[in-house]
Amino acid sequence: MARPAETTNHAKSRLDRRIDDVCDAAGAFIEYWGFKHVLGRAWAHLALHVGPMSQIDLAERMGVSRSLMSGVIAELEKRGLVRPVSQHRNAPYDANIDVWPTIAEVLRSREWMLLERARNALEAAIEEADIAVSAGELIPYDVSRMRLLLAMTDAAQSFLRMLISMRVPRAVESFGGWVAKAATIIQSIRRGE
Repeated sequence: MARPAETTNHAKSRLDRRIDDVCDAAGAFIEYWGFKHVLGRAWAHLALHVGPMSQIDLAERMGVSRSLMSGVIAELEKRGLVRPVSQHRNAPYDANIDVWPTIAEVLRSREWMLLERARNALEAAIEEADIAVSAGELIPYDVSRMRLLLAMTDAAQSFLRMLISMRVPRAVESFGGWVAKAATIIQSIRRGE
């Protein structure tokens, strides 16, 4: 029969593995967005931990070097995703759970700019096509499809603008209501309302 301490250590070990799975999933998500996997893992460890963690403890928990962790924490802090709990040089860090401003900034600086580039290119192509057609030239491009693509790009930018301007509630209790409202908006968009 296992003693209570052995059972507790075994359960903790299983829980640690499950937490590692969660942190790896967060890392994979962040990596998909073009960031380093380790950033997502470190943030998730801090977010799920009961209290702040030092860089040394976090590096040991994740099995990475202290120098790597120093760079990871610096990057996360720069993006507003972690914060030291005091001004002390070796102060432990805590995760900022309100990640929406960071996500919105990434959407604004990357996805918005990609759509803006496409919109500008389509507008210029349509303008050139209109000039050519008005000069009597036959062009090998379908201007109506260009206009359709431009309308789709404008719609995507409008949706992205709405997404960027949304605020996710900070309290877990109000998050369910926010999700329900977001689902209602998405359903009305699908119905064309």
